[in-house]
This record gives sequence, structure tokens and C-alpha cells, in this order.
Amino acid sequence: MNFTRWSARLPGTQRRAAARDDQSSVPAARAESARPANAATPPPETGPEPVAPMSGPSLEGLSAGDLLGRLPAPVALLHGPQHRVTYVNAAYTSAFGPRSCGTPAAEAMPELAELSLLPLLDQVLRSGTSRTVKSRKVLAGSSYTVTCTPVASGDADGEPGVLVYATDVTDHAEAAERLRSSERRHRETAVTLQRSLLPQDLEQPDDLRIAATYQPGGTDAAVGGDWYDVITLGAGRTALVIGDVMGRGVRAAAVMGQLRTAVRAYARLDLPPHEILQLLDVLAAEIDASQIATCVYAVHDPNEGHLVYASAGHLPILVCDEDGTVHRAEETPGPPLGTGGWVHTSGTIALPPGSTAVLYTDGLVERRSEDIDEGVASLERALSGAKGSPQVVCDRLIRSMGVTAEHDDDVAVLVVQHPARTGPSAELFHNASLELLGGIEAAPRARAFATGVLASWRFPMELCDLGLLAASELVANSLQHGTPPMRLGLRRTDRRLIIEVTDGDDHLPRRRRAEPADEAGRGISIVATIASSWGSRRTPGGGKAVWCEFALPG
Repeated sequence: MNFTRWSARLPGTQRRAAARDDQSSVPAARAESARPANAATPPPETGPEPVAPMSGPSLEGLSAGDLLGRLPAPVALLHGPQHRVTYVNAAYTSAFGPRSCGTPAAEAMPELAELSLLPLLDQVLRSGTSRTVKSRKVLAGSSYTVTCTPVASGDADGEPGVLVYATDVTDHAEAAERLRSSERRHRETAVTLQRSLLPQDLEQPDDLRIAATYQPGGTDAAVGGDWYDVITLGAGRTALVIGDVMGRGVRAAAVMGQLRTAVRAYARLDLPPHEILQLLDVLAAEIDASQIATCVYAVHDPNEGHLVYASAGHLPILVCDEDGTVHRAEETPGPPLGTGGWVHTSGTIALPPGSTAVLYTDGLVERRSEDIDEGVASLERALSGAKGSPQVVCDRLIRSMGVTAEHDDDVAVLVVQHPARTGPSAELFHNASLELLGGIEAAPRARAFATGVLASWRFPMELCDLGLLAASELVANSLQHGTPPMRLGLRRTDRRLIIEVTDGDDHLPRRRRAEPADEAGRGISIVATIASSWGSRRTPGGGKAVWCEFALPG
């Protein structure tokens, strides 16, 4: 094949014909002898010394065919609009087999179709610009990085062509794929760990509808420490928790898991929210003093119609009324958990029927390009127009705030709805209460009141008898050990009967084993035996509440 017709635009080289034309016909010796005898000898130059030429054949002594034939990489030369094969070197033949010259590449070179290079050849021919594609795989399994360079014909009427240069990068591609696979496995493991530390099934209280979403951030394996939880406290009360351990990685997830477990344990004490955060603050410092965490702990009581909450450096709770008006929790948050030396306080925010509350982590609203208050304001606007079930609201908030799979931070969202019940649904929820006045003679009035209420709610006879027994024991215990004011409350939901007695004494009762000769001390044991669950707590204004629950027959 004659390569003198082609001019490959390779950097630092020239065509041999142009190089021969540029050679001087006057030797240096003759030029020196033509110098006048009386001419002054010029001073020697002080520039860098010339580099001695390397031994071996010069570039001008090699033809294009010699150069391309010696390359270890596959090379092919194509010409014309049909990209007819002009030349393939030995490395190309070894990699893909022999090719017939003069045949269009689309017919003779199936590997170019496998590498999706045929459209690229047309682009290079039209634009006269080199193009490179990286790490393309052929059906045989090898991967190549291919550069297509335009070449011009040396003849005036010759057709331009394309020089195809391929580099085998199979080892690099396989190593990169192994690395990507390893990263995917590590991330899947990390996300699985993170999700295993979150509640698998959210508890669903009688009076609330709740949904939550967790979105891991970014594509690396370093998941964050966002978490949420829903804890039923008994007597219809529910604790709602959301938090965020600063930082990323397994350590943040481990601290998160310990804090979440501690929250569930402390919640069983049924303390006010600010006291729960005080305990968590001490524990967080003991777990890891270098890890900082934020947290909101809120309690919903169906008898009160609001959330009582405390915040440790966390973003404010948002509540959207039925008409779309959004309120922001105003209580100033305390410092994050683990800082110590701070007395947290509790605040309240209304949660009337028909309203929706949202607890969230900073990944939902924090953006590098704007202040976080702007992000919270954007979330308020999104919440005002978000309607539907709690899970639908979760999904709409995620979309409205632009959170995608490539989001650079973890996001946790907890949506709580207090449904407005009407019609047959409302008939399943009732409340009744009686002030216990007059000392010990209040006991028969309490039994009569409980009998009438339970009968009016059309419970089965067995449940009426058990409810009456539990109410009598709780009232007797309060009359004997408590102080005024005293109150008996009965509440029914679609799933349970709740009986609660409050008084002004803050000493909590405890269950103990009564001896056969004891005339008292069996009341709480009886209640604990016949009821589904029971408990006690101190009330915010001083005093206590003792309650028990019975599951309604299905």
C-alpha cells in the first residue's frame, strides 16, 4: 500500500517530501569558506549546547507504514464517505482478524459497530476534528479506548480519510468495574445497616395516622445518622422522635442506633420531653464526646389537642391546619445533645383535628446556595399545598424540595396527621370523666358512673365487668393514697378502652407482691392482671395519673 498519498496529522512529524524540499543544498563547509578572511571572528554563543542526535534510524527514514506497523496498538486507515479499508496493521489483524482492503468498514469491520464507532467516523470526516471514546467493550469481552483522527489525501482529487487508533484497556476496565461493584456492595451494606437501625414498622396510634421516609444521601457508602421513631406511651399518648447525628459513616450510624435505643428506654419512664432530652444529653456525651446530635422529642395526648415538645438544636416542627395555614413551633431550641450544661425546656404547639405535623432533618431544607431559613420557608409553602395520606404528603414534600437519589445529604421526614372524624367513624371515639369529690364516699359514685358509661358504649358484658373492676381499684387506690383534686376518666377508641385516674399526689404506685395476711396492696396487681397494659406518670402541674387499657374484641 502506498502511503505517500496520505498526510496523517500526527503531532511533531512532517511528510517526508516536505522534509526533503527543506534540506539546504549548500554544505556548512562551503558556507564557512565564503566568509571574508578579514572578518572578525564572532564570539562564541552562550546558549544551551545542542543535543547530539540519537543513534538509530531517523524519523525521516521511516515510512508511515513502518511507523504504524510497529505500533503494538490496533490501527486502521479508512477513506471516503463509505470508510473503505485502506490499511490495518499487524496488531489490528491480531486483535480482530484480517480485513480486505477496499471494503466498506460497515461490512468488513463488525467490531466498529460493536464499539458504536460508525456514526463517530461520519462526524470526524465532516468536522475534521479528532474524537475519542473511552472504555468501549466488544462482544469478545475486551475493552478499548479509540481515537479517530482525520487525515487528508496528498492528491488534489483524493478523498479524505480517518485513522482509527485503539488502545486495549481491558485490565483497567475490569479493575474499574470491580471497584464499582465493591463500592455498590459497601453502600448497600451501609444502607442496610442504617435502615435496620430505624423502625421496621411504625407504630400506629388510635388517634393519629403516621408515615415516615428515609432517603440516604449521595452515592458513596458513608450513610448519615438520621433517625425517627414513634413510641406509644399508653393511655392514648404517643411520643414522636426525630434526630440527626452529625457526620457520616458507620460511627455516626452506630451513635444513632444507641441514641434511638436510649430514647425508647427513657420514653417508658413517661417523663416530660425536656427531661428526656436532659437524660439524652448526658448519655450522648458518654457515648462519644466528639459526636454532636440534634433531636426533637414530642408527645401527643388526645385529651389535650396539642403537641408538647422539646428541641436540642433541631429544626422547628411545622403544623399545617386543615385550611392550609402553616404554623412553626416557636420554642427556642436548646443546644445539641452531648454539649452538656444546659437545662432544656418544653413548649407546646396545637394539633387540632384535620391538621398535619411534620418533623424533619436538615437534609430536607439545607442547601449550600441559600440560608437554611429560606429552606424552611420553602418547606412551609410545600406543606401548605400537600394533601392526602401521610405517605402521600411525605412523597410530595420530598419531590417539592428537590430531593433525588443524588442528594448530598441524608433526609428523614416524619408526617403525623390528626384526622377529623365525622359520621360512623366519630361514633367509635368517646370520652367521659367524673370529678371525685367528697372523700371515701366518692367510690360508689365512681362505680355507678363507670357502669353507666360502659353500658352506653355497648361493650360486651365481660368487658364491662373487667372495666368496672379496674375503675374501682384505681379509684380506691387514689382515694387511699392520693390527694385532691381527683378525677376518673374513661375513653374509648376504635381499638381499646382506656381508664385513667388522676390526683394531686406525685408519688407513683408500684406493683408489689402482697402477702396472704395483707388486707391491702392488691389493687395494682389486680389491674395489671386483668388489663392489657397499665402504667403511671407524673402530670405537668404536679400530681400523677394511673391508667390501664383493655383491647376491644375484634
